[in-house]
Formats: sequence, C-alpha cells, structure tokens
Amino acid sequence: MPEDLVTKPPFLLIVSLLVLASIAVRLGVHRLKLPPVVGYIALGLGLRYLNQQYAFLDESSVWTLNFFADLGVVSLLFHVGLRSDLSGLLEQLPRASVVWVCDVAVSAAIGFWGARLLGFDVVPALFAGTALSATSVSVSVSVWEEAKAIQSRMGELLLDVAELDDLSAIVLLVVTLAVAPALIATGHADGMAAVVLKASGMVILKLALFAAGCWLFSLHLEARITGYFARFRKAPEPLLAIVGFGFGIAALAGWLGFSVAVGALFAGLMFSRDQEAVNVDAGFGTIYALFTPFFFINIGYGFDPTVFGSAATLGLFVFVAAVLGKVLGVGAPVAVSSGLEPALLLGVSMVPRAEIALLVMQTGNQMGPKYVPPELYGAVVLAAAAASIGSPLALFRLLEKWPGAVDLGRKPAKG
Repeated sequence: MPEDLVTKPPFLLIVSLLVLASIAVRLGVHRLKLPPVVGYIALGLGLRYLNQQYAFLDESSVWTLNFFADLGVVSLLFHVGLRSDLSGLLEQLPRASVVWVCDVAVSAAIGFWGARLLGFDVVPALFAGTALSATSVSVSVSVWEEAKAIQSRMGELLLDVAELDDLSAIVLLVVTLAVAPALIATGHADGMAAVVLKASGMVILKLALFAAGCWLFSLHLEARITGYFARFRKAPEPLLAIVGFGFGIAALAGWLGFSVAVGALFAGLMFSRDQEAVNVDAGFGTIYALFTPFFFINIGYGFDPTVFGSAATLGLFVFVAAVLGKVLGVGAPVAVSSGLEPALLLGVSMVPRAEIALLVMQTGNQMGPKYVPPELYGAVVLAAAAASIGSPLALFRLLEKWPGAVDLGRKPAKG
C-alpha cells in the first residue's frame, strides 16, 4: 500500500466521485433498460481516457481503484455463491447436464480456436475459451420474467445451465492459471503435454482438497457459527461474521495459489445451504452495491484506448464466436429434445457475458501481455458489452414472435 495513502485527499475524492458516478450510471442504464455492467465499463473507459488526457490519477489513486476492484470481485463472487442453491442444482444436474456439457464444450472450443485463427498464441486462446464458456443469465432473466416464463421448465433449465456454466468457468480458470505459466515457460511443443498434465493434475487435486475442506466446514461448523451470531439480531454481528469468514476463505484460496474470487465463490456456497446465512444476504446487498461497481469500472479502466481500433475489429469476431458458441452449444441438445424454437430462445438467452467472463480476462490481463494481450482484452470487453446489450433485445422479439415456444416447456398446472 503506498505510504500515507489514506491521508491524501485524492484517496477519498476518487472513491467519492466513483461511488456517486456509479449510482448515476445505475439509474441511467435502468431507464434505458440496459445492464448496469455496460454502464460501469463505460465509466471505466471514460476514466482511462480522461486520465490519459489530463494525468490526474497518480500511483496512489490507481492503487485505490485496484484495491476497491479486488473488494468488488470478492463481494461479487461471494454474493453469487450465497444466492446459489447447491442442493437444488445437484438435483437438477441429471436434466441439465447434457445441455451444460455441450454448451461449455462448444463455447470454449469456438472461443479457443477462434482466438487461434485470429493469430493469438495458445495461452491467450485458453483465456478466451474459458471466458466465452461462461454466461451472465441475469441479463436475460428480466426479459423472461416480463414474459412470465421464468417459472416454466425451460426457464428453470436456463437458470440451472447458467449456474453450472459459471461454476465450470471458475474451475477452468483455476486450471488455466496453473497451466499457462508452464506453457509459456516451455515455449515449444516437445514435452508440453507432460508439463500441462502435471500442472493441471496438481491444481485439480488442490482444488478438490480445498472444496472438501469447505464442505466439511459447511457441514460441521457453519451452522454453529451462524447460529451463535444470529442471536444478535439487532446488531450487525451476523452480517459481519459471515462477511469476515467469507473474505478470510477468499484470502486462503489466494495463498493456496487460486484466485481470491475462487475462494469467495466457495465461501458463498458454504453458507448458501443455511437459511440463516441466506437471510443475511439482504444486508450484504449494501456491501455488494458499494464495491461491485468498482470491479467493472476497473475492467473498463484496464482497456487501453490506443488499441481501440484493432480491439473493435477483433471484438466483432469475438462477438460472433460468443453468439455461435451459445446458440450452437445450448441449441443443439435442446433442439433434439424440445424443438428449434425453444432451442433458439435458450441459446440467445445464454449469449450475454459479464461477471465471470470479464473476471477471466481481467485476471489474464493483469498477468501480462503474454497471457492476455491488450487487443484481445479489449476485444472481449467490447464483445461482452455488445452481447449484454443485443441479446435481451433479440430475446424480447423472439418471445413476442414465438410465445408458444415457452409453453412447450411449461410446467403442468397443479390441480
């Protein structure tokens, strides 16, 4: 931490302006019916452009932005885990597994080979494939809710596959982070397979042990801890205790060589099985609303304006890959079981990329240009923004055109 950072006026001024700007952006994009993520990224892009023109952000200010962005990604993934219904997801796994596996395999493959065809090396292509395997279903859920279709079987399938997508993308990110340095160090094809297998095998073993430890904590300690602090219902102790444990587990994951985001997700999943902890999520919403915008603002700030032209051109190809990956990956198995119209509806609903995809690219970008070059980073950011804007618009028109497609998967009425 830079010396005397917290005593400098720019520290509080930068935080104050960004918090107020994020509120204005959230209100503005809500009126335009756009995802807040797009507004936050645009805010970061504007901040980077203005700083290049006027150089008003010193080292301390940039450190501040990065620090709050780290808090933002931990808050984001902890929130995602806490709101997940892991037991319910496991129950739905047999029904959703075929769609999920096909979705991830096709999306990741198109992302990887698309990046390779665009001239990027293996490691950047791995990051691109991992990023495009994820989705951001929250962008499409509002459209399904407006059509009163989210409670249908197709709506539930959409939610289940999207959750599985994000979990598998996190696992793929962990493997990519372990394999990428080995690939760069090897630098040639000879012996590369052995290096990759060793690195991926070790990290998968560590991840399995970490997950097992989290599961044991959830089974034997979590309820006691939550129950103890739940006695202080008129005080912030229950919320602070859960947040404290969650951030601590995120730090432990970082020390073990995983991303802190991975630890935050696992921490949220640990507490998600306890209704007392889930109820605390309402209070956690304030922390989430405060810090999460900084993560997306930092995504935009990490975009180098000098590569905008090449990034925009590449972004068009990445956008096409993002659309094809989900429409084909999700659509093919759904078309076999339910028909073409539901398949296209679900495929388009899965096209948006936001939280997990941007986390993957930001992680690689921070590791250096050998991992994610600025042009590829910018291309994925622009493609993610375009997908998050275009997909809901297309989905709305499809639901209007094919209202019966949702009824094909609707639950029978009780009665």
